[in-house]
Amino acid sequence: MVIGVPTESAAGERRVALVPETIARLTKAGVGVRVQRGAGDAAAFVVDAYEAAGAVIAPDAAAIFGEADLVVKVQRPTDAELELMHPGQTLLAFLSPLGDPASVERYAQKKITALSMDAIPRITRAQSMDALSSQANIGGYKAALLAAEYLPRFFPMLTTAAGTIAPAKVLVLGAGVAGLQAIATARRLGAVVSGYDTRAVVKEQVQSLGASYLELDLGVDAAGAGGYAKALTAEQEARQQDLLAQHVATIDVVITTAAVPGRRAPLLLNEAAVVAMKPGSVIVDLAAETGGNCALTQPGQVTVAHDVTIIGTTNLPSTMPYHASQLYSRNVYALLQLLIKDGALNLDLNDEIVRGTTLTKDGEVLHEPTLAARAGKGSA
Repeated sequence: MVIGVPTESAAGERRVALVPETIARLTKAGVGVRVQRGAGDAAAFVVDAYEAAGAVIAPDAAAIFGEADLVVKVQRPTDAELELMHPGQTLLAFLSPLGDPASVERYAQKKITALSMDAIPRITRAQSMDALSSQANIGGYKAALLAAEYLPRFFPMLTTAAGTIAPAKVLVLGAGVAGLQAIATARRLGAVVSGYDTRAVVKEQVQSLGASYLELDLGVDAAGAGGYAKALTAEQEARQQDLLAQHVATIDVVITTAAVPGRRAPLLLNEAAVVAMKPGSVIVDLAAETGGNCALTQPGQVTVAHDVTIIGTTNLPSTMPYHASQLYSRNVYALLQLLIKDGALNLDLNDEIVRGTTLTKDGEVLHEPTLAARAGKGSA
């Protein structure tokens, strides 16, 4: 069996799917690995390290896609990359099936087996494979650092000869993996931190990090399946926006992390909320890529509106490519340990993890959420 690792071709993507540490384990187990020359350069994993781990260096993407039984990527393949794939091959990456159901159809048409790292069930047995969480951790950490960089004041309280500087006040909206890491990092930087989520169950987690918990009376607990939040009704969203607009007037930094799988990011901060914030305040919108939690966020840009800096930088894990790649690679390896038997790929679709991760096989779409989304559109 041969695993291929191409250079990521998406704009701004600096991560690499497998790092030398992981490849050494695979080659030791008898699995062949081909790595495109330069695939790890942007993440500081050089060719010499890959060769020392036992990888064969391929000259270009065509060689990778032509020789590999399993192609491992970070981002979904481009149309040009998909053209290089042939029936019977297997693809493993963040394929975002609910964000682009049409792409899943193309995998089926090509008769490739498509496995999505963001479709791994969030169950205890799959924790070591949970790439969404490992990358969200990085996003939450970097969000707090960006906020500290752009805020024109200190995060911690300082006592100086010139007097005492009060600490910054930080509010984190959404207490999932990214939100909790943002809370922890802002606390380590010395800010006074509060957290908010529509799921009451996370209150204890927020408080365990030394932050206060903001409670808004929406008349509903939005806890959903798999640890995610359910979408609110239009009336509940409007009430949430009004209550948050009142609260953020006293806040220096707002970090937003709220997301609902397969849907536009929920709108938490309307323009009135931005207007209410103090001049010089900062919003870091981690949901920028899926529409943004702030009405004024511009994906991929840092802008200023009503004297508030709004950071819509996307793909924050890619800005820390060394550790982001290392963690992703470990997630991939944990999954491959389940998938590879006696040196060959063996997909046991009776296994909950394998079934949940497999989008297409033998020309068919198997991923139940994608099938449900497709059926919903068909009946609309």
